[in-house]
Amino acid sequence: MQSDTRLRTLFNPDSVAVIGASRNPGKLGHVVLANLVGAGYRGKLFPVNPAGGEILGLKTYSAINRLPHSPDLAVVVLPRQDVLRTLDELAEARVGAVCVITAGFRETGRDGFELEMRMADLARRKNITLLGPNSLGLINTECGLNATIAQAMPARGSIGFFSQSGALCSAILDWADGEGVGFSKFVSLGNKAALSEADVLEALGDDPDTRVIIGYLESVDDGEKFLRKARAVTGTKPVIMIKAGTTPSGARATSSHTGSMAGSLVASTAAFRQAGIIEMHDLEALFDLARAFSEQPLPKGPNLTVITNSGGPGILAADACEGAGLNLARPSQKTLQILTEALPPFAAIYNPIDIIGDARADRYRATLEAVAQDEITHAILVLLTPTASAEIEATAQAIIDTAKACDKPVFACFMGHERIKPGRDMLLAAGIPCYAYPEPAIRAISSMLAHYRWLNRPYPVEVCFRRDKGKAEHVIAKARRIGLQELPFADAMSVAAAYELPVPETRLVRTSDQAVRAAKKLGYPVALKIVSPHIQSRADVGGVAIDLHTPRDVRDAWLDITSRTQRKRPDAYIAGCLVQTMGPIKAREVEVRFTQDPQFGPLLSFCLAGPLSEMLGDVSYRLAPLTLQDAQDIIREIRSFPLLRGARGEEPVNLTAIEDILLSMSQLATDFPGIQEAVLSPVLVNAEGAFVSDLRLTIG
Repeated sequence: MQSDTRLRTLFNPDSVAVIGASRNPGKLGHVVLANLVGAGYRGKLFPVNPAGGEILGLKTYSAINRLPHSPDLAVVVLPRQDVLRTLDELAEARVGAVCVITAGFRETGRDGFELEMRMADLARRKNITLLGPNSLGLINTECGLNATIAQAMPARGSIGFFSQSGALCSAILDWADGEGVGFSKFVSLGNKAALSEADVLEALGDDPDTRVIIGYLESVDDGEKFLRKARAVTGTKPVIMIKAGTTPSGARATSSHTGSMAGSLVASTAAFRQAGIIEMHDLEALFDLARAFSEQPLPKGPNLTVITNSGGPGILAADACEGAGLNLARPSQKTLQILTEALPPFAAIYNPIDIIGDARADRYRATLEAVAQDEITHAILVLLTPTASAEIEATAQAIIDTAKACDKPVFACFMGHERIKPGRDMLLAAGIPCYAYPEPAIRAISSMLAHYRWLNRPYPVEVCFRRDKGKAEHVIAKARRIGLQELPFADAMSVAAAYELPVPETRLVRTSDQAVRAAKKLGYPVALKIVSPHIQSRADVGGVAIDLHTPRDVRDAWLDITSRTQRKRPDAYIAGCLVQTMGPIKAREVEVRFTQDPQFGPLLSFCLAGPLSEMLGDVSYRLAPLTLQDAQDIIREIRSFPLLRGARGEEPVNLTAIEDILLSMSQLATDFPGIQEAVLSPVLVNAEGAFVSDLRLTIG
């Protein structure tokens, strides 16, 4: 793990050596040195080139061991075959941090991967902070450090940015230069041989010059570490991210790009939600939101007041609020009185406040001043369409003046292009986010409100259930010894019982006579279920019979489900049937499952049982371990939750019983990372409690 001192050495070096500095402007070694000089780096620069002499007016050293003293940071721009040897020389020179620009490592195949692993091992042994390889470099605008091969140096700002894609970094720097967006720190992670996204996130979280953190990720090396660091950082600063490589096509592209394994979209979304990270799905939205966070205060509530000179955009804003968790609250009586006196008779003084198309800047100003003083309003959005009467620049100045005088976030939406450009430029220069349409403005306000609520959330309550871990370990170890990948049902139920899951009494029987005797011992009514290692879903073959009350019912059901299964799956080995006590009557059926995500670990899911939920995407997800709030939220997020709460006069189910099962499954998933998948389906739940009627455990 990188120490705080080592990370400070990387971001705030007193001296930088460029290993592979070149006199040729077309070489990357020249570009790095020229960027450092051009950015006005205030520390000492040491170009290293075997020819010695001078480069860009700086004394050049022929070898690392000829440097006057150990530099804090070394930037390596050499052929791949020379990098490991150079890193060893830098370790001997006691260099604290190294950024390797050179590509051609794990992203190229086995040989490159092995070389990168040797570099990472050397860096760990010698206590070197290693950024890269295959990195574009890093920027710290506060000290004029531009140790990159990019063509632009961003303005100084309060946004900290990191990315796994160097090419994307170049494009963003060029875009930021044109848009006037400033950064505090800018980091290209490259292949993350040693320094990970979690390390950089922690460093930016501690950075006093960074107000908001944004990132582009293709893979996460240590999901647990990343989440732990992210939770700590989001408690003080907003973190906004794009996670790429979440589709099969994207995962293949990620592997060929950086040699990393990608995780699933649902896992990364669950991870971000539980860590308080705001997830965006496109770069434009990412930077729109970053700009809003860096320039405006957080709204302290959901009440948005919209001011417009046109009814249509006001309606669009109202529609967008409906799906974004924002309220168009009615202004206070005092505000309504002020607006009645200040606006024309045909103006709409309720929310949205339509000051009609002939509004000039003075009408905007009077409305803004009244709304800004209204305690009911938590945020303000000003819409302007370029009508013949519109005073673009004067209206922009009115918005700027109001924003300076109040502690509420103020956003603008100037619709159009050429005519509104001067006003838009004024607003952006003054730190007022200005959008072309209402919807992105509404999304930004909604995200800022979500972060405000995250900062003020109740302290998470972690729950640890009683369990007999030793008993479960014994069952799983026995299955592994005999080479099983899926536990037999009886063994799976033993594991469930060890974790105090509410499982039914069950008997495995091989004949109809045994089924009748088992039913008598268990007590009627009972259920009968087919058992086969080749059949995962009994419903697919009609392999379940329920509510059997007599011996005759049991015998008929035995004949029915075994013969039907043989017809539908003649290839399947039938081991017999399970006889189970019946679950609660008038119960809803739900499913609880966990699988192992390659990046974030155990991923729990919850939905109503049956194929429709999965087909319609009505499934919610969380990563283990769950807090009590996570367990409550995962249930309430599915769109079909009203069926559990009690729709159309139905009695609500026992939600606490479902929460207990989710928390027990979370504990099981955390205790046994070797369990690849666990499925409880269906779980029968009514007003009294829950009952796990079927369970499947797959081990790796």
